[in-house]
Amino acid sequence: MTLEGEYEPSPEQWVRDQVAAYEGSDGREANTLPDHPEWPIVVITSRGAKSGKLRKNPVMRVEKDGVYAAVASKGGTPENPTWYHNFIEHPEVDLQDGPEPHTYKVRVAEGEERAEWWERAVSVYSPYAEYQEKTDRQIPVFLLERA
Repeated sequence: MTLEGEYEPSPEQWVRDQVAAYEGSDGREANTLPDHPEWPIVVITSRGAKSGKLRKNPVMRVEKDGVYAAVASKGGTPENPTWYHNFIEHPEVDLQDGPEPHTYKVRVAEGEERAEWWERAVSVYSPYAEYQEKTDRQIPVFLLERA
């Protein structure tokens, strides 16, 4: 079962373009960070914390044994990305890694589990380490498990 409702595209043109190309090609195109073929992404659909509308974001692909991590880095800024609040308010999302989206339950990783997933995320996308150095907040790591 996938999330249903009205989709409101991102205000960011590059996000709208990447999501449209990814979904339009069943994940065969636009499946890496723009201009960086070494950094794969997935598309996550969440429900807006305030609007209730569906929101779609490309997120770095960090996966192990069918569990995915979503790192709320926002480039190391002092505040969390908007989708952080969506995940907290509505902890069920759709994740598309290839042709089909699937529904996942979301939870915040804590303690040792967070440390393990943080290292895994940094090994996939090394800029996360410098993002953490830029901010005083501990960057949240969400774990997504099939519903």
